[in-house]
Amino acid sequence: MAIASGLPAGFNADSYDMIVVGAGYAGSVCARRLAEACGFHVAVIERRDHIAGNAYDYVDDAGILVHKYGPHIYHTQSDRVHQFLSRFTEWTNYQHKVLANIHGTLMPVPFNHKSLKLAFGEERGEALYRKLVETFGENKKVPILELREKNDPDLQEVADYVYENVFLHYTMKQWGTTPDQVDPSVTGRVPVFVGDDERYFPLVAHQGMPAEGYTKLFERLLDHDLIDVFLGVDVRDILMVDEDYAKVCGKPYGGEIVYTGPLDELFGLDLGALPYRTLDMQFETLDVDQFQPVGTVNYTTSEDFTRITEFKNMTGQVVPGKTTIMREYSKAYTPESGQTPYYAILEDENKQLYQRYLARVSRLTNFHPVGRLAEYRYYDMDGVVASALDLSDELVAAHN
Repeated sequence: MAIASGLPAGFNADSYDMIVVGAGYAGSVCARRLAEACGFHVAVIERRDHIAGNAYDYVDDAGILVHKYGPHIYHTQSDRVHQFLSRFTEWTNYQHKVLANIHGTLMPVPFNHKSLKLAFGEERGEALYRKLVETFGENKKVPILELREKNDPDLQEVADYVYENVFLHYTMKQWGTTPDQVDPSVTGRVPVFVGDDERYFPLVAHQGMPAEGYTKLFERLLDHDLIDVFLGVDVRDILMVDEDYAKVCGKPYGGEIVYTGPLDELFGLDLGALPYRTLDMQFETLDVDQFQPVGTVNYTTSEDFTRITEFKNMTGQVVPGKTTIMREYSKAYTPESGQTPYYAILEDENKQLYQRYLARVSRLTNFHPVGRLAEYRYYDMDGVVASALDLSDELVAAHN
């Protein structure tokens, strides 16, 4: 792998079989697969000054490994995704746990057996838990909105408490709206767990953190003789797409293009901007060994931030007398601000606007949008990798 800052003078796109826009999961996976499976010479074009996309991590001034764009917790049920990524990293045995600060009491999230007893008292909490088991069975995730629909006074009592204290105010802070206006793919991510497993991802087969960090994983993923990475390059300066073909550096490009950025920004927002939520992340280093008992504490009923992450609790890093925490403040995204678009607002009119942008590239046989921005959807990390592997399969089949 060759990494350069900026494009060299006289950059010749035709010397590459594939151009990948973005050095995050989607782009890096496609670059590696096509370099290996088809012998493609690949140019990876990245707007930022680093690889790894939003998973990028680095050591801060206190010597603590932090995630620049918010906590990234690896978890997947996909054996294929896990096997592929495991080529490029060892994994720690980290099992993510989240607590909610509810009026000063820390309760496990997802809301579970222990949470019920903390919220309702030992006896009443146990009775309510038994009703949940009778209704849904043990070790089951029940989406909070589904629980609210049950016509049972005991279940309604649980639903009302969780909805008000775990879900409602947090969702309003995160999305700037009420939960009923949020797409079900988002609300479905906030379940009650009928069981005693206190992990945030109960029953998920593969969990952990890359032993040397995400950036090191990406360095190995992109480390191939046929992959060149160009950092600090805004692809809009060299890529133009119309209904007939894609031009790179002013000339029609005949190779494959894997595009992982926002489609609306590629076209200058000429149909309007696709709405997102973004995050203001405030880092603070404290002169203590540990600030909170778990990696993430959600503030569901108080504060104007949504959560606090303590990175040492996730990485297992030992730095005596110092810890770095990060508070997250959610707000609306504006493209011209230089902010990072994190969460697509998946309302019908926004999906329709995305489809209008997508139609502009759909007839191009060599232009392939992939990833959470290019597909305008929410993905966990493993979902992005799975989507990129699927696209790679199609490209490999077409060229072998």
